[in-house]
Amino acid sequence: MVNLLDFDVEGLTDWFAQRGEKPFRARQVSRWIHRFGVDDVGQMTDVAKTLRAMLAAEAEIRGPQSLRDSTAADGTRKWLLGVGNQLGNGNAIETVFIPEANRGTLCISSQVGCALECSFCSTGKQGFNRNLSTAEIIGQLWHANRMLGAVRQPGVDDSGERVISNVVLMGMGEPLANLDNVSAALRLMLDDNAYGLSRRRVTVSTAGLVPAIDRLRDSVPVALAVSLHAPTDALRDELVPINRKYPLRELMAACRRYLEKAPRDFITFEYVLLAGINDSDADAHAVLQLTRTVPCKFNLIPFNPFPGSDYRRPTPERVRRFQEILMNADVVATVRKTRGGDIDAACGQLAGQVQDRTRRHEAQGGKVRSRTHQTIPITLEVNA
Repeated sequence: MVNLLDFDVEGLTDWFAQRGEKPFRARQVSRWIHRFGVDDVGQMTDVAKTLRAMLAAEAEIRGPQSLRDSTAADGTRKWLLGVGNQLGNGNAIETVFIPEANRGTLCISSQVGCALECSFCSTGKQGFNRNLSTAEIIGQLWHANRMLGAVRQPGVDDSGERVISNVVLMGMGEPLANLDNVSAALRLMLDDNAYGLSRRRVTVSTAGLVPAIDRLRDSVPVALAVSLHAPTDALRDELVPINRKYPLRELMAACRRYLEKAPRDFITFEYVLLAGINDSDADAHAVLQLTRTVPCKFNLIPFNPFPGSDYRRPTPERVRRFQEILMNADVVATVRKTRGGDIDAACGQLAGQVQDRTRRHEAQGGKVRSRTHQTIPITLEVNA
């Protein structure tokens, strides 16, 4: 049985064409799945009975398995979602919804674990299991809409304000290392027959996979956030090892190319501040020099320590001073907000479950368990 959540509208159109169905049927079915949030083809009341019978025999709508649902005092809501066909496969991801006065942001994951091994990131130390499928990526948005009562109703005007107005791919994993599945999910987010989100309100975060940045620009150019974290190649090689393959000069050039087709006129640079490592006045001035040719804004993220980490969180005064230097140069710089801390849903507190196929945690002396806290930069200011 195929999972209909795995198809974007183009893919569903092709699948229907192979069965003699006209293109409009794909748009029709996509609306029922994504806009109206149904999980049973029998609910698609305006779809021909013969087509519903075919779908019932050959396909299903299988969303993620909800293992836990928590709500914080500030309204932040977090779901622990099992991925894969079997509940007992040991892998789980977390999805977080952050409500604010003028928007609602959903942070979703793209991989089970991460293979990039950023030195300050506990997720990378868990190892890597696999990419999430398109169904598992878009399924996080599909599930959240259903749980929040945000699905649209057939025949009712749906032009009003959305509960989930923004989506950020800033959860577990490197989205651009799973670009094909991520791109299909992005097309569904943007498609008027599905979620109809604006390109400006969907953000992909990357550690700097240069060829994939170019591919994203040419296929589904949404807002882009780059995990920078260092102003020099020497330091970034240590903090973000992928820099050894795609150094800062190439990354800055890719950012400039991306802006040619981007829906926003700036790149967001995410910058985790590590006490005594990358948070000095000199570092701030070096960052300004590095990014001088790239229209940008910064999201500054004070480090959240985790067991086994040697890094420290900078003082509030040091964070303020770093921000001040950037802003005095007329560069917008925001400091990451803390939301949902009482349910471990704040930045650096998401905890997935990874059965590490890389066996990386064993190579590190068994210090990192299969379930641990992440230091993933969920910088929710990027879609302001």
